[in-house]
Amino acid sequence: AMRAAALLAALRPVLPLVLGLSLGCSLSLLRAAWGRPGAEPCAGARPGALPGRARPEAAAPGPGHEEFRPRIVPYYRDPNKPYKKVLRTRYIQTELGFHERLFVAVLTSKATLNTLAVAVNKTVAHHFPRLLYFTGLRGAKVPHGMVLVAHGDERPIWLMYQTVRYIHQHFGSDYDWFYIMQDDTYAQAEQVKALVTHLSINQDVYLGRAEEFIGGDEQARYCHGGFGYLISRSLLLKLHPHLDSCRNEILSVRPDEWLGRCIIDFLGITCVSQLQGQHYHTYELAKNTEPEKEEEEEFQAALAVHPVSDMTLMYRLHKHFSRIQLDRTYQEIQDLQMQIRNLTALTPAGEAGLTWPVGINAPFLPKSRFEVISWDYFTEQHLFSCPDGSPKCELSGASKADVSEIIESALEQLNSRYQPLLRFSKRQLLNGYQRFDPTRGMEYTLDLLLEAVTQKGHSHVLAKRVSLVRPLSKVEIIPMPYVTEATQVQLVLPLTVQDLDFVGNFLDMFAMNTLDTHDNALLTLLFIYHPYDAQRVSQVDVFAGVKAMVGELEKRYAEVKIPWISVKTEVPSQVKLMDIVSKKHPVDTLFFLASVWTEINMEFLNRCRMNTISNWQVFFPVHFQEFNPALVYRGEQTASSGTDFLRDGHFDRHSFAEACFYNSDYMTARTKLAADILDRDEVLESMEVFDVFLHYSGLHLFRAVEPGLVQKYALRSCNPRLSEELYHRCVLSNLEGLASRSHLAMALFEQEQANST
Repeated sequence: AMRAAALLAALRPVLPLVLGLSLGCSLSLLRAAWGRPGAEPCAGARPGALPGRARPEAAAPGPGHEEFRPRIVPYYRDPNKPYKKVLRTRYIQTELGFHERLFVAVLTSKATLNTLAVAVNKTVAHHFPRLLYFTGLRGAKVPHGMVLVAHGDERPIWLMYQTVRYIHQHFGSDYDWFYIMQDDTYAQAEQVKALVTHLSINQDVYLGRAEEFIGGDEQARYCHGGFGYLISRSLLLKLHPHLDSCRNEILSVRPDEWLGRCIIDFLGITCVSQLQGQHYHTYELAKNTEPEKEEEEEFQAALAVHPVSDMTLMYRLHKHFSRIQLDRTYQEIQDLQMQIRNLTALTPAGEAGLTWPVGINAPFLPKSRFEVISWDYFTEQHLFSCPDGSPKCELSGASKADVSEIIESALEQLNSRYQPLLRFSKRQLLNGYQRFDPTRGMEYTLDLLLEAVTQKGHSHVLAKRVSLVRPLSKVEIIPMPYVTEATQVQLVLPLTVQDLDFVGNFLDMFAMNTLDTHDNALLTLLFIYHPYDAQRVSQVDVFAGVKAMVGELEKRYAEVKIPWISVKTEVPSQVKLMDIVSKKHPVDTLFFLASVWTEINMEFLNRCRMNTISNWQVFFPVHFQEFNPALVYRGEQTASSGTDFLRDGHFDRHSFAEACFYNSDYMTARTKLAADILDRDEVLESMEVFDVFLHYSGLHLFRAVEPGLVQKYALRSCNPRLSEELYHRCVLSNLEGLASRSHLAMALFEQEQANST
């Protein structure tokens, strides 16, 4: 009995699990027994479809129907073929075959290319992810900021045929929706983008303003080209095989009518103005229409307006619809703020939990004194926290415009609150404070000296403190050109006599991290001879030891060649040296300008490839400089843990020795520099490659800390023949690279203790 009681006590915790499993298995068996034996689902039937109404194409999908599911491609390696590194796509969207959402095509002509097409480009082009202009005029001068495709034939039907064919050939596999419009059409870009997000991509869609054919079938409709129309990708794929037949068999004067007849005759699909609960609203403009005075509901809700006769009318329409959209947005914000206030009163915190402004994140709360965000003081003329570290600098450019705008906004808010009882005007900005809160945006506190005027004309001067917030807006993903990690990197290593002690370590790291791993990287050495050493090179070559090391590497790696270039100069200007290297390499070469203390590794080389984009961006990494171990450890054992290797050092922001850039970008910037300085080569001695890209290129300069570039401590030799700024920067780099303030304080303390004893 005692054993049974003990066993029952041990099994008691698992009894609910056993009972649950038993009950579940019993119910499953009962359900299987109640089901009709031999019943099978209908082939091709869709969930929710009525009996006998299944679509015939669902039972046997054709090439135009796609399964919109992720496809996992299994990896298979043929044992009979040599091993090759598998290069996978960087983005999962590419690997899974996802498409972009919307492509826009604008049909233009010779007469309207520089007028209406430019107006379309300035009003709606920046709202669409991809927009191209199509014309029959060949050799036309393309206005700035527009991508034009010329077919060489201005016949309307031929232009439509070639445009649809071009879209299928170049973009048919990349986009889900295709919107075709004319340059005399004003389309509300945001409304069109919102429309396609509510439509299913798995249907054949031909959506626009439905019009009847002249003398044709009463049921058939085509989409009027003047109001734009939307075509789905599935419809475009089905239409493409029949385009040649349509061109030869269908006669029509209007290109939109020709396309509609082609779709109806070969696919049996007619144009519709509403689909899946979404309406394609349009409005036809009358002559001498005043957009500002149009109050019809049909006009306010229109996605597309046609015809637009001139550029001025296009801009007026854009201003009017932008104002409508802005008013709707403000009204939505007010409604949401009211809902937040009502709901906050029901929370445990009550109205005390309501933040200001309503709907914006609460200010950042620091957890320690090190996280406190400081305020920057400013006036209308000066800023007292300057980017270069100086205590006071003049307000100019965007900073001055920002201060003027927030003062105007403060006055506008005060007048809207107190009018008509009081009207405020600014006398003076007494004090201004600003700080950037990463959780909400830019915050301002203003002390304003104001003059208040009553309705009876009495005035009074008073000081008022106001607070403003410029909240962070919608986060946007900046489109960047696609780059891969397979690009070959050409390392360039300038060497002077003072660098000979460190070359061996550089070559060893290069061999271990690139040659042994078969990384796609090459090395070119640049021997910089002093004129005195150059005269004695036949007797004593100061770089003979380095050349011997290179020879050993080439013997060890038979497929590797490490060339070198010899240069004679007293002033080793980085720009002059790069000029010599640039001429000896192709224009598409990706350079990595290294220093002798750089330890090459695959992790950094991949970041060099990804962060450098031809004709777009150059990369200047900030390497991590280790401190002097004699000052940091003072005889103690150095830290060897892999988790704190970035502890005893700092990122050297004074050094611009390392750089990644394409030769073509350097040559372009160097050409502009040559035109600016003419024959004054002495200017080059005061410049680095960074200065060339900063002042003479329109590229993005990506300057970021790089934990993959760790350099051991070494006292750099600073050449006094270089410019004062470069020499001063080199000295600062050496001084700040000695040790941290705490380490230097401890060293001084120990020295004073030793002297006192």
